[in-house]
Amino acid sequence: MILYEYPCNERVRSLLRVEHLFGRLFFFANQEDVNHHQVAMATLFDLLEVCERTDLRGSVLQDLDRQRAALGGLRQHPGVDVETVDKMLADIERATTELAAQGRIGQVLRDNEWLASLRGRLTVPGGSSPADIPSYYAWQIKPAQVRMSDLQQWVDPFMPLYNGLALILRLLRESGNPVDLEAPQGAYQEMLTGKTFQLLRVWVDPALGVFPEMSANKYVIWVRFSMQDNELKPISVTQRIPFRLSRCNF
Repeated sequence: MILYEYPCNERVRSLLRVEHLFGRLFFFANQEDVNHHQVAMATLFDLLEVCERTDLRGSVLQDLDRQRAALGGLRQHPGVDVETVDKMLADIERATTELAAQGRIGQVLRDNEWLASLRGRLTVPGGSSPADIPSYYAWQIKPAQVRMSDLQQWVDPFMPLYNGLALILRLLRESGNPVDLEAPQGAYQEMLTGKTFQLLRVWVDPALGVFPEMSANKYVIWVRFSMQDNELKPISVTQRIPFRLSRCNF
């Protein structure tokens, strides 16, 4: 089954975007090829820019505090697995402490004159060529383990943010209850009674060759399945599509 996710508000959309950047960063930074490391560097600067444009650190801390309060109240309910709740509260406390103790995220990268220069050059098409930045080329021809060690040193300041963000998204995803549904003629609509969700998750069989387009508000959830033509343009399908849906909210 292939999973597609749809954020129902801009806050969750921002978290998913940053999670996507972290996933790409971790993958390419852990490779040995120099071309992979160039993608890792560009992604690292993308994360730095996101942190500069928004108060992501503050937003994640607020979400962690809300979840700590909610779980603290849940702990008193009968039938609740107290051990599981306590473990989650400990995870939240650890993530909150690490993130709150940090200053401006990525400041060590900003203070590095070479990285600051490289960051500006990578925004220019072809600007990272040896003719433009010989010092970058000199770094690229160093042994893979040296480059990987440098990358780890530059990634480490972002890890408290990642740990907090990953914990929030984990709690949000686990709040949903997946159900098997069908979309007659390729479309599914569910009327709501004022309840809002923060994230929709749809699983679909890859053999069907379709993908979902989703929307949601306090009145309705709408899922329309499409496929791509020879030019990759989306085309709505009209056959029955079985799928799995999880509505997430905390």
